[in-house]
This record gives sequence, C-alpha cells and structure tokens, in this order.
Amino acid sequence: MQLSAISHRPDSEDAFLYDKDHLRIRLHTAKNDIAKVTVFYNDPYMFMPDKEGKYIFHYHIKKMHLISKGQVHDHWGVTLTAKYHRIQYLFEIQDTSGRKIFLTDRGFRTACKEGLNKTQNYYRLPYFHEIDMVKTPEWVKGTVWYQIFPERFSNGNKSNDRPNVKDWDPQTHPGREDFYGGDLQGVINHLDDLRELGVNGLYFCPIFKASSNHKYDTIDYKEVDPDFGDKGLFRQLVQEAHKRGMKVMLDAVFNHIGVNSPQWHDVIKNGSKSKYADWFHINYFPVEPYHDPTKGQGEPPYDTFAWEPHMPKWNTANVEVQNYLLDIASYWIKQFDIDAWRLDVAPEVDHNFWRLFRSKVDSLKKDFYIVGEIWHSAQSWLDGDQFSSTMNYPFTQQIEDHFLLGTKTSHQMVELLSDQLMLYRAQTNQVMLNTLDSHDTPRILTMANGDKKLVYQTIAFTFMQTGSPCIYYGTEMGMTGGPDPDCRKPMDWSHKGDEFWQKIAGLVKFRLQNARILGKGNTRMRVTEDGLIRIKRTESGQSILGYFNTTDKPVSCKMKAVLSQNFANDILEPHGFVIGYN
Repeated sequence: MQLSAISHRPDSEDAFLYDKDHLRIRLHTAKNDIAKVTVFYNDPYMFMPDKEGKYIFHYHIKKMHLISKGQVHDHWGVTLTAKYHRIQYLFEIQDTSGRKIFLTDRGFRTACKEGLNKTQNYYRLPYFHEIDMVKTPEWVKGTVWYQIFPERFSNGNKSNDRPNVKDWDPQTHPGREDFYGGDLQGVINHLDDLRELGVNGLYFCPIFKASSNHKYDTIDYKEVDPDFGDKGLFRQLVQEAHKRGMKVMLDAVFNHIGVNSPQWHDVIKNGSKSKYADWFHINYFPVEPYHDPTKGQGEPPYDTFAWEPHMPKWNTANVEVQNYLLDIASYWIKQFDIDAWRLDVAPEVDHNFWRLFRSKVDSLKKDFYIVGEIWHSAQSWLDGDQFSSTMNYPFTQQIEDHFLLGTKTSHQMVELLSDQLMLYRAQTNQVMLNTLDSHDTPRILTMANGDKKLVYQTIAFTFMQTGSPCIYYGTEMGMTGGPDPDCRKPMDWSHKGDEFWQKIAGLVKFRLQNARILGKGNTRMRVTEDGLIRIKRTESGQSILGYFNTTDKPVSCKMKAVLSQNFANDILEPHGFVIGYN
C-alpha cells in the first residue's frame, strides 16, 4: 500500500456541500493500488450506550466508488447525508493484498477499533452552512455560449466606420491594426441567425471605448466604442437577446487600462503630483519613455500587462481604484441588465479585489455568472467567494492534444481529463467555460488541418463533457485562421445552412434538449479494449452514452444512435462517434 499517494483535504474540493443536505467526499490513492475504500461517518455528537451502558460513537458505514483513474491516482467518491447537518468521517482503505489501514484527521492508523470512538481521529464538517456552500448559476448549466469578436462579426452600420476600414473579406489575413467595421447593429441584424443555430448565451469581447480593434486597451469603461455604436444600441441588443432567451456576457479588463485613458494622461502630464499617481504600479517618474527589460532597456518605469507599454496596470489595492472599478461593474448590470462578466487577465489582480467584486455583483443580480481568464489551475479563485468559473483551457487543451494534434494518446487524455475534474467542486465543473478556440488561439479547423469530420467529432466530444460549451464565431461556418490576429478574420456568412453548419446546430440542439443530464450529470470516461473512448453522463438514473473512434481502424459498436458520424451497420469508422440514450 503506497501511503504517500493517499490524500484527502477537508473543506475543499475533496469535501464540499453539493447542496444544503448533501456532502460529497473524494479520496485519492495510488493507481491500481487500492481495492476498497469505506467511509465511517455520523453526527459527531452521536454517542449512544452499548449493552454495558458505555457510551460509544454510533457510526454509519458507506462504500466509496472508484469514480475515475488519473495519471497516477485513482479517484474515489461518495455522497453523504446527515440528518442533523453535522458530520465527522474517516476512511478505511484496503489494498489489493487485503491489508487495511485507516486514514484519519490525525494521520494513518493501522488499527482503529478503539480509535473509532475517539472524535479527534475524524475529519469534520461542523455544520452544513448553506451560506458557505459554493453556489454556481443554474442557468449556465443549460447554456451553449457563442463568442463574438464585435469588430469582425458583421458591419451593420457603415456610417460609424473609420476612414481606414477595409473591405469585408473573410478570406483575408488581417493585420494587427486593421479595422473592418463590425458593430453592434451587425449583431442585432443576426440575432435570429444565432437563434436558428440554437445558442442561448452571447459572450462579447470588449465593447468599451478603446484605441485598438480588439478593445482590450480601455479608454472609458462607461462608453460603448463609437466604432460599435452607442449605449442605446447596446441596450436594444440586450433586450432583443433576452427576448430570444439569450444571456449576455461582457468582457472587461480590470487588470490594466489603455494609455489613452484620461487617468494615464494625467500621470504622464503631472508625474508624482498626479491625483492618479497611486492608481497604478509606478516604479519611478517620469513614466515616459517606457523601458522594456526584455529588450535590454533597463527597469520599466511602471508595471504593465506582458511588457505592453500601452497597457499600464491598475493598483487594485488602492481604495479609490476599487471604488472606480466596482462602480463600472455595477453600472452595466444596473443600467443594461447584463447577465455575466468575463474578466481578462484575472489572475494578475489581487484576490481581495475579486472578493469585493463578487460581493458587489451578487448584491445586484441573483445568479450572476463570473468567468475569470485563467489558463492554469485556479482552485484559489473558485472557493465561492470570487469567480463562478474560469476559461477552462487546461481541460480543453487535453481534448485538442488528442483529437486534433495527436500529441496525447486516448488513455493519456482520459487520465488528464479525470485529474482536471478533481481540481474543483462538482458545481464548479458544471459551469466552467469550455472553449476549443477563441480570439487568443488558432481556429479549430486550422488545428485539424481542414478536416471537418475531425472537427465535428472533437466538438461532439466536448459537448458531452461537464462544463458549459462555447462556440467561437465562425466555427459553425468552417472558418480557418492561425494564431492572433489570423483567428480574427471577418465573419463568413456565406456558409449559413451548409451541411457543417447544420451539424453544429444539431449538436447545440442535442445539448440543450439534454441539459439536465449533460449539464449536471456525473461523468465516467474510459478507453475500451478496442480503443474507443467511452463517455457516460448520468443524472437521476438517466444516462447518455457516447463512443468516439480516434483509432485508424473500424471498430464494432452496437448501440442506438441519436447523433452519429461514420457509423453504420454497428461499425464505427475512424473519426466516427455515436451518442445515444443508455
């Protein structure tokens, strides 16, 4: 028995309230090392007399289930209830040779007959406080998102075009500074097209006044960029989206601001005497010229995002900055009724500010959704007091590495996906934003070398996963593009209704029709002996089962299909999948 591989962390993603009455517990052991895990538990004050009148702890016993296998760990899980909303628990672990050991709050015990009556041996959740439970918006679990890069989606009003706007050409390779005239009117014009596709969540890249085409260098957070329209038009867009059952998520950068903002101009002009001098992380004055240390220019005069001199970093520990940014976060909720914030460069902002942010938006709108742009493990942001979820890049990267790039085997992918699901509480996993491509990455069809069958298979697999799926604009049209800025081409509307568009629309419909199972169900994945990837989602006794063939040979597979590709006569061809009810 590999004791060093056994782990459990109380009051964390290993022991959490799933709802006000149910506690979910996880335990991790060395792969293929443990045969059985049992949990002993009850109310910590449940001491009752035995036949001799001696008071002993009256415990319940429940078997834990092997829920998944990761790279080096087996993951075990169980759901417990407690009549009086208090609980203490410990584990009895048995290896494949029959040896048993107890894992307690005070370490391992080889014999625990006596120890079962000692409360100090137990892990404990003193009381089921619903107010402390991590809560995530229920509506997100039934949402398929659609990401819009406003400048490249549709030019609905040429009167607000810049003089240097280029012709709308979906085949072009845009430069970093190019403008094509996309705007909010263009989005409004195509809301019915998006409803026909089936998506019910719109995720916008920034719309605030800024100098660039991408708008991540904000000048004024309370103004819609005139390239896109005005606030009245945005209010109309939100209202029209809500009429069609679509939620609206805005993207904001509270890590930094653009150099053309009035606050930064004041710092440039007045130096240390500027009333905004403490609003930024300034190392010395004057702040110009900027020195880039990566180019051997010495120490920078102020902190920025990624050595970008046009993006000076906010000092969010400053109370005035906090109030300024929290007012902005509130403004778009109160004035325009948005449903979610996506927060750019989220991990570079202090936790204290995000706690203030969460408290503020929660006070304004029930079930508000907050997504942090974090590209790595994010446990400390997802304890219920900061974000609802993150951009789930570490998760979807494993899918891309296997399906699209072939750099991981099916076994490796399943192991890594299983480990990723253990990082967060179940209700958090259910609302993670699962996107395969975005304005920051190459397009999925380009990663697949133009193979639409491979793309369809990959998206179908992602739609079967825990988490809220997101489609990047143009994916349904079969658009291609390399890294930024090539992934930001003008939208190609000529392929609406084509075969590939219809397939994606079918996936969206399937996901939403089965939102209860696919949004909240338990996930079980494994690779069969024939090499098929098997995924099963189960909720309240109902299941959806899928098989995906990523091998180079046909494989026998018998099941009734609801959705499929390359599947006929019980044979699943390469790049094929079959999904049905189990």
